[in-house]
Amino acid sequence: MFRTTFLTALAVLGVVRAQTTVTVSATASHPIPTTLWGQMFEDISSGDGGLYGELLQNRAFQQVTPGTSAALNAWSAVNRASISVVADSTPLSNALPNALRVQIPSGTTGQSGVANSGFFGIRVNSAWTYTASFFYRFPTASSFRGNAQVSLQASNGQVLGSATVALSGAQTSWTQVTVKITPTSSPSATNNLFVVSLDGAAASGQTINFGLFSLFPPTFKDRANGMRMDIAEALAEMQPSFFRFPGGNNLEGQTTATRWQWNNTVGPLTSRPGRVGDWGYINTDGLGLFEYLLWCEDVGMQPIMAVWDGFALGGTSVAEAAISPFVQQAIDQINFVIGDPTKSAPAALRSSLGHPAPFTLNHVEIGNEDFIGNSPSTVGYRWNHFATTLRSTFPQLRFLATSDLNSPVLSPQPQEWDLHVYQTPTWFAQNSFMYDGMARDGTLYFEGEYAAISTNPNDIFGSPADGRLTFPTVQSSVGEAAFMTGLERKLLVVLVVIICIPIHPGHHIGNSDIVFAASYAPLLNHVSNSQWTPNLVSFDSANVYRSTSFYVQKLFSLNRGDQYIPSTLPSQTGTLFWSVVSKQTNTIIIKVVNVATSAQTVTFRLPFSGIASTGTAQVLTGAATASNSPTTPNAVSPVTSSIEPASTFPYNAPANSLSVLTFGINGSSGSSGSTGTGSTGGGSTSGATQTKFGQCGGIGWTGPTVCVDSVCTVSNPYYNFHQLYFCPGYTSDYDMSTEERDVEGTLDS
Repeated sequence: MFRTTFLTALAVLGVVRAQTTVTVSATASHPIPTTLWGQMFEDISSGDGGLYGELLQNRAFQQVTPGTSAALNAWSAVNRASISVVADSTPLSNALPNALRVQIPSGTTGQSGVANSGFFGIRVNSAWTYTASFFYRFPTASSFRGNAQVSLQASNGQVLGSATVALSGAQTSWTQVTVKITPTSSPSATNNLFVVSLDGAAASGQTINFGLFSLFPPTFKDRANGMRMDIAEALAEMQPSFFRFPGGNNLEGQTTATRWQWNNTVGPLTSRPGRVGDWGYINTDGLGLFEYLLWCEDVGMQPIMAVWDGFALGGTSVAEAAISPFVQQAIDQINFVIGDPTKSAPAALRSSLGHPAPFTLNHVEIGNEDFIGNSPSTVGYRWNHFATTLRSTFPQLRFLATSDLNSPVLSPQPQEWDLHVYQTPTWFAQNSFMYDGMARDGTLYFEGEYAAISTNPNDIFGSPADGRLTFPTVQSSVGEAAFMTGLERKLLVVLVVIICIPIHPGHHIGNSDIVFAASYAPLLNHVSNSQWTPNLVSFDSANVYRSTSFYVQKLFSLNRGDQYIPSTLPSQTGTLFWSVVSKQTNTIIIKVVNVATSAQTVTFRLPFSGIASTGTAQVLTGAATASNSPTTPNAVSPVTSSIEPASTFPYNAPANSLSVLTFGINGSSGSSGSTGTGSTGGGSTSGATQTKFGQCGGIGWTGPTVCVDSVCTVSNPYYNFHQLYFCPGYTSDYDMSTEERDVEGTLDS
């Protein structure tokens, strides 16, 4: 979207050709970042009604106008009861001023009360015990004493499970009651109801106010106020290494007042006012900062946390003179996560919630998409204030910028950038080399949002009628997989790629990890309340649907390896892509992506000793337009089969496919051949000999790689003639503008 690609120069050169034979190095080049594959989350279809385990919609009447029909969203009266949302004269809390008033008319018989339909249904499972609760009070004291029935009911009124709790008319202050419900059956239908009712004859004429209802099934790892089990299990199944939150657009708010604020999302639920989220529905903030952090711990992820940076989606920016309190709020947010409870009030609050030790935190994102609207006109001073203060306060952390890359130029220089791209499957395949052209100057990149969302390059964000995808398809997912091989490879660059960037003493070419993390977006999609398509995981009130892109992400994550092993580069204009990694367990993993509509054979030449005679191939393939959806939930999933690897072996990659080939070796291929991290400068010393596949040259350029006046002299056995291409405008004491060096080499036959 806002990227510059580097295809043109390489295509014109014609040097990087499609490879059907891939020669793999015997030496690993660099460790693979442990944070490479993870997840991005914001409350878009959804946290409430999705990842967050609460089953009742509009449970506390947050951010609604009393007396309106909209305030009763998801609620209905049962058997003659009269219900309305009121601003209680004695509110449950300052954060929750509204209550549900239930009046039982005189002459009522039978059970009468109120029902909630959940988030487009409630799943009832007889294997589960549900925890239900609510607050109540009588506005006027009465002599009433009776039982309330708290039940789960089918749409026809059949009681599927219930419990009773005593209510007293003398209770004019708020009190909470909690019950357990174990259903007696598990209906397939999900149009069930949560009902609180009283015997109409006994409660005739009574008025009762209710507040903060709740209904939780068993949650992931049995966390109180925790995550919905099946969605959480699906996300954990991917073994993500990080979790980016809370946004995304949902961080920003439409106005400064409606932004996400960490301190409104922690502590008792009665102290959380909620907010109108940025995706069209109310956020209860029951899924708050503390819950996010516990979720990260439970799955073994590290958080990439965002702080609000003074810009709201409605187009307003905090004036520079008024920005200090918002910087302080960011400091407090970070201290809640990692601060010392003896020195910081936010950290003391964290400790009081049961977590005295700091959470893990290494990366903090300042704002979100500071290239939107008029945000670029103010991001300069906003970034300066936030980054300068946060860096000095937390020198151990790294802070990410979210504006267009160096447009405008920011001060202080960002350490890390969060880049986003939504494009077509073809774009992703063609741009698998995108990061190879980035300068190796110590700056790191987070591909924080990416997805192939349309087949129409002229209307990426259009409608399904115009190419927009409803669910990921095999074609879109395989295009993403091709791009991901580039993120995994990312740092090793064929020498001709240097034509795209100026080379000068102090630049290292292709020897530093620059993409430290990447995540598909959006993560979740409630199929009954979708705000965006396509998404990684879809769900309804009873089911979870793993998309084809989910399986791509899972295959990469579970097969990430420890070290990257160089090999012959794919062609940037071709349809075959690959990457090779190793694990310390003497395992080689080769990912092969074929975006063509027909099968292609690729032959691998392996230098390893003791190659196992058998291995496995995990293959995701199918018709280009095939997708997993509620109507075809399991149309496409990976299939595992056996392979017979050898020092030279062919592999037939099916059309539209990602294949993960895994096999063992006896010799070690996990040693690093990296010649530097790229985090500092330092040009090549004249006459120095560098390690193979080192800082000049790249995949296929064998050594010794000799640096003379910062210019590489290399040999390449994969071509029968050799020329070096130098950057236009290159200047140094050694003028290369008219100089070419022929390098002796032999064609590897």
